[in-house]
Amino acid sequence: MQRTEHRYDIDVTARYPMQVSGYYAALIRQAGDPIWRQCMPDRRELEDCQQLDDPLDEEGLSPVPGLIHRYPNRVVLLVSNSCAVYCRFCMRKRHIGREGHPVLAGPSLDAALGYIQKNPEIHDVLLSGGDPLMLDDQSLHDILQRLRAIRHVSVIRIGTRMPVTRPERITRQLCRTLRKFNPLYINTHFNHPSEITPQSSRACSMLADAGIPLGNQSVLLAGVNDDLETMRELVTGLLAIRVRPYYLHQMDLVQGTAHFRTPVERGLDIIRGLRGHVSGLAVPQFVIDLPGGRGKVPLLPDPVEREGTELILTTYQGERVRYPDLPETS
Repeated sequence: MQRTEHRYDIDVTARYPMQVSGYYAALIRQAGDPIWRQCMPDRRELEDCQQLDDPLDEEGLSPVPGLIHRYPNRVVLLVSNSCAVYCRFCMRKRHIGREGHPVLAGPSLDAALGYIQKNPEIHDVLLSGGDPLMLDDQSLHDILQRLRAIRHVSVIRIGTRMPVTRPERITRQLCRTLRKFNPLYINTHFNHPSEITPQSSRACSMLADAGIPLGNQSVLLAGVNDDLETMRELVTGLLAIRVRPYYLHQMDLVQGTAHFRTPVERGLDIIRGLRGHVSGLAVPQFVIDLPGGRGKVPLLPDPVEREGTELILTTYQGERVRYPDLPETS
């Protein structure tokens, strides 16, 4: 696909680097389509001065470099600073692909793992970045092996967009490496049905065949997936390739991404429209990750009404039904 470089592209990428894999670029059908919007620079990135570089206060929640400790029993390890595609809506737009944010390795990795070792309340470790699968197989093996050696770490997760953006990275050798450390969980990141291709489907199948449960975290993005039909096609398509929709994120308040934001009610409408029309397995939780590192809050489309001891519940077809409840006991 031919593309003309514009002056604003250079201005934008000088501040927010651009990187797009050949595979993902080939999914673009025309300028402005849902794939284009996710990976091509937009001058509106420089017009957003109201939102914050680090709205989730990840820097303030990092007791050692490269480790985020937000919840009591789990931490995030930032093991990579690069991705196959630099998404224009990235929650870590402030540092992905930029100098000064090195890969967690050597003494910094030792410090992060030492912190986990000294805090026995930590049971769950998420490898993130950047994309952890940008590491070579041996580096990934070494990190997983060291984590498995910490007795109180029972859950290891990997957040990766590689099945979507560079599916050829999912090789038999990688799957053999990962399989050694089961139980292991992978959350990937499909945002649009066009990303479900024979190649990405094969990558997910290889991971699932290695015994790794797969979930998906989508972000609600204006002009990409903020309509019901697109989201229905996405979530049902994901189930067909053995990926369970997990989260639908309201767009974080990250500087340079305001043009992707949608009203919260749109997300609630989408969840309301999915319920009853697709399998319950295909309905993700709609969540807001609160500013200041306060954590994720799930949102439900219908408030619970009560009359006396009865609940008034609304079906997916809009019918209001009375449901008898038990009284509270002290």
